[in-house]
Amino acid sequence: MERGGFFHVRALGVACSSVILICSACASLSGSHDQYLVCRYDTVWDAALETLKDRPLTRKDKEVGLIETDWTEMEVGRRGFGAFDRELFDSKERARMSFVVKRADDVTKVSLVENRQRWHLRGGVTQQATKWWPVEPSEEAMAAVMNKLNAKLKERGCSPT
Repeated sequence: MERGGFFHVRALGVACSSVILICSACASLSGSHDQYLVCRYDTVWDAALETLKDRPLTRKDKEVGLIETDWTEMEVGRRGFGAFDRELFDSKERARMSFVVKRADDVTKVSLVENRQRWHLRGGVTQQATKWWPVEPSEEAMAAVMNKLNAKLKERGCSPT
């Protein structure tokens, strides 16, 4: 192989490695709570559906094992920013959650993922300043939903592995 060909192969390898690293970093930002249960798929599916009944659903597909909620908006506690500790106007967040329920040998795997965004996170008057910006998922909100699911599953005689 000529030297130029080796360079192209090496550059391609570096590019592929970079894409994999970036994709895995983005996936880790979304955060996910996974749990394995000694329980029938149908029982876990019904409990997950009941757990999210207080939120508007955009998708529930039992064959695929996916339950998705629509965006739910909430106010963000007032806090200042900048040198003069100015208050943010119209500061709010929105979140949507997804349950993924999968059969796995003798157990059922359930995963909860939250996508969260904040309105007007950045200061300024440009159009870029007033839009939804991604933020970290709320561990508290995800833990509360998982605790609610676990309580419903416990009522049905299911236990985590």
